[in-house]
Amino acid sequence: MSSDAAADRSRHRPAPRPGTRVPLSVYVLGLAVFALGTSEFMLSGLLPPIAEDMGVSIPRAGLLISAFAIGMVVGAPLLAVATLRLPRRTTLITLITVFGVGQVAGALAPNYAVLFASRVVSALACAGFWAVGAAVAVAMVPVTARARALAIMIGGLSIANVLGVPAGAFLGEHFGWRSAFWAVAVASAIALAGVAALVPAIPLPAERPRLGAEARIYREPQVWLSIAVVALAAGGVFCAFSYLAPLLTDVAGLDAGWVPTVLALFGVGALIGTAVGGRIADAHLFGVLLTGIAASTVLLVALALLASYAVAAVLLSFLLGVSCFYTAPALNARMFNVAGAAPTLAGATTTAAFNLGNTGGPWLGGAVIDGGFGFTSTAWAGGALTATAIGITAVSLRMHRRTGPSRIVEMGTNSAKVPTSQ
Repeated sequence: MSSDAAADRSRHRPAPRPGTRVPLSVYVLGLAVFALGTSEFMLSGLLPPIAEDMGVSIPRAGLLISAFAIGMVVGAPLLAVATLRLPRRTTLITLITVFGVGQVAGALAPNYAVLFASRVVSALACAGFWAVGAAVAVAMVPVTARARALAIMIGGLSIANVLGVPAGAFLGEHFGWRSAFWAVAVASAIALAGVAALVPAIPLPAERPRLGAEARIYREPQVWLSIAVVALAAGGVFCAFSYLAPLLTDVAGLDAGWVPTVLALFGVGALIGTAVGGRIADAHLFGVLLTGIAASTVLLVALALLASYAVAAVLLSFLLGVSCFYTAPALNARMFNVAGAAPTLAGATTTAAFNLGNTGGPWLGGAVIDGGFGFTSTAWAGGALTATAIGITAVSLRMHRRTGPSRIVEMGTNSAKVPTSQ
């Protein structure tokens, strides 16, 4: 059946009503994000064997992580623009296929250059899938369930941290680092089958999207405020989290064997935070943003002050996972609320903003460590970033109360009413 015919058929399907269960297809997108997230983060546990096998230094192998992050920042808006007029379901199928091929290429890479190229290609496909997938998830639910749908997608990332990354490290240790890439390729194939079978055709608007019209969202001050809040909130937590291992061993005095356990605890906290935040954010979006980011700030300061106490360091690591991901659904939903006229660009912009934080936060953490301030300084620096995010969120709330929805938001509300199916 052609995509046009599928679109025509889905026009006759009733749109979901408020209170309707989130459709199974949203959970399929969460499964795909699990594969994407596992690939993005698993290299942190595979660098030594990759470096040895490829004949490069560990710092050079670490560039594979940076390449993926930069590819996400650049790829999200580029892929959003490139696929603007393409059917979204077809775009998702294409992107997850390219991502899976990238994992196979990485598993078979004969040298560092090929492996590096495979990471860049995978990152571009990952960024595009995040952007388009978020727009599709939002389109398949009523406005009152946006944060919940996005929480399910983000939950895939949380589960990747809890299960996927440790599993990748286990496979790398017992079967070689390439086996981890093969495992993600298999997960991608399962996600591809799920997307093809369960994600409905989302009809394009009657008026075909135009880049100039879509880009008007960047004239809206609230969009830029949202970008800043996302980047600062994520960057603040990951400024400290990226250097959690040496902080636990050198400052808290824990044995190195505790590090995977604490990282898994952070992931469990992330899963809990995502589930709770996704349930609350639709009704109390700014409340979630302010309380969640404030909690992260308090926890980072507490970590800086109490890092020498092992029990406190472990507990605070878990709670940071909760607070950081508690705000994630609200941060995503807020961007869609202020840039509803361009949902794909909204998803791409949020993806890029998160990865700006995930790249800039660790850079700042490394800078303060290189400055001789010690590992606890990463928590102080991260707290400064999240405190700034609170101030910007307060400004955004004040503008929202004073001016109400912008013309861009109103346009988006109308354009977002697309028919979907369960």
